[in-house]
Amino acid sequence: MIKKGIILAGGKGTRMSPLTKAVNKQLLPIYDKPLIFYPLSILMLAKIKDILIIVNKGQLNQYKKLLPNGNNLGIKITYLEQDKPRGLPDAFVVGNKFIEKENVAMILGDNFFYGQNLTSKLLNNTKLKKGARVVLHKVQKPEQFGVAKIDKKNRIINIKEKPKKYLSDLAITGLYFFDNKVVDYAKKLKPSKRGEVEIVDLLNFYKSKKQLSADIIGRGGAWLDTGSIDDFYKTSAFVSAIENRQGLKIACIEEIALNNRWINKKHIKKSIKFYGNCEYSKYLSKLI
Repeated sequence: MIKKGIILAGGKGTRMSPLTKAVNKQLLPIYDKPLIFYPLSILMLAKIKDILIIVNKGQLNQYKKLLPNGNNLGIKITYLEQDKPRGLPDAFVVGNKFIEKENVAMILGDNFFYGQNLTSKLLNNTKLKKGARVVLHKVQKPEQFGVAKIDKKNRIINIKEKPKKYLSDLAITGLYFFDNKVVDYAKKLKPSKRGEVEIVDLLNFYKSKKQLSADIIGRGGAWLDTGSIDDFYKTSAFVSAIENRQGLKIACIEEIALNNRWINKKHIKKSIKFYGNCEYSKYLSKLI
């Protein structure tokens, strides 16, 4: 079972400047919650309790005000600062001591997932013992994404970053599951022309050993990347529409912790006090 997870919440956030000049993108609101709640909720739904959040240098205190250490959620949150973005696989080099000898999941801090059978999919992926697994999602404009071509057994046979010629319409999302070899592989990577190590190169390591598989989010699910201002607002509108229609919150981390029996009503009362008089607190009070 994968028991450890990493959220990569660094990055420059240049596509959303000037908003991101003073505040990390992951602390900006998607409807009524900071963006970081959404990837965190995904790891919690996967029953992962030991979580490392990698942030930019100088932004640690902002995060600690919001998510001090995970005690209030019955989980453990560790933070590491990255002095500059060196590419996604660098998370495994930076987080080497955190990972130790375990397998690990990684989610990008600006990714949003939603779907009916999402929890069972996540739990299934944490059973990964060997190799790597990538979560894919059908997209309309594959030329804007890294895409993967798969065989009948859901093994990945080809990966291409923003292909000019059509290869597949399955985009590689920002959710990955890796065995422990990921640390060694990440250390061997050479920076690309952009000066960063590339996730595609890391995945190709696994592909060359025939150890790279895919899980696909079907029609009932949604994956949104909140990298640009447009996508950011579209995701906000999506969350708002669903929450207001159903009366249920997406990514209410206290609710997930309560459902997982990691915390009790006493913790919820503390959270209500922490958040103060707001809609989120009113929702929490309904839970108890």
